Amino acid sequence: MAFAPIAMKLDLQEEITEQLNIKEIFSFKIGSVTLGFDEGTVVSWIIIAVITLLAFLLTRNLKVEGKLTKRQLLLEMCYTKMESFFKEQLGEEGKGYIPWLMSTAIFIGASNMIGIFGFKPPTKSMQVTAALAATSILITEFAGLRAKGLKGHLKSFTEPVAIVTPINLLELIIKPLSLCMRLFGNIIGAFIIMELLKAVVPIFVPMVFSLYFDLFDGFLQAYVFVFLTSLYIREAVEPSEPKEKKPKKQKKQKLKKAPADIEAAA
Repeated sequence: MAFAPIAMKLDLQEEITEQLNIKEIFSFKIGSVTLGFDEGTVVSWIIIAVITLLAFLLTRNLKVEGKLTKRQLLLEMCYTKMESFFKEQLGEEGKGYIPWLMSTAIFIGASNMIGIFGFKPPTKSMQVTAALAATSILITEFAGLRAKGLKGHLKSFTEPVAIVTPINLLELIIKPLSLCMRLFGNIIGAFIIMELLKAVVPIFVPMVFSLYFDLFDGFLQAYVFVFLTSLYIREAVEPSEPKEKKPKKQKKQKLKKAPADIEAAA
């Protein structure tokens, strides 16, 4: 009996290690280079294919005039709600990036909840979360370059004062790292909690918590990721505030008396 907790601990450790291990599905060689594709990459392709197919099926035969179907009304309502949310975050200058943010939110949400269907979530892989974070920062920098030009974007690193330039440059590494680690850490943390619950209370409780971690928490992490990205984009595209110019001191002018005034005074 004394060895039962130790055995359960070892089994749980092996199960968690097995689930966290990202296995290679297939690979092939191009010359001397071997390209391998792991579970995170393959499942990501499956998610992209399913989302693309659903988008095609749901957007078929949409109408501009006449009686609209319930499907179209639901789609328009969802799109309008998401568009208004992102437009409020991005402002007028960054509204062109709303479709990309919507697509990213849908992909991350689907990746986080796909564990319900027996697949290993791609966001358990550091490579996937790092790629998503790097893409977000590249979009942010592109938005800054497009809105301000090369000179204006480089100048923004020296604001509000030139002494903070090294800190602003360091943010190019800190921002994607924080996005990557936050998404990866929350998904891994939720998975470990679920495995502990299954080991301790294997019947009803894990099902209830699965609804939270796989559905609510999955969409919450997608929301946090795109929310922070939208803030970064807005910060990049917002025009710099012009520096207030100090009013020039007016020189005191000596008043010259007119000849008529001088004669009057005499």
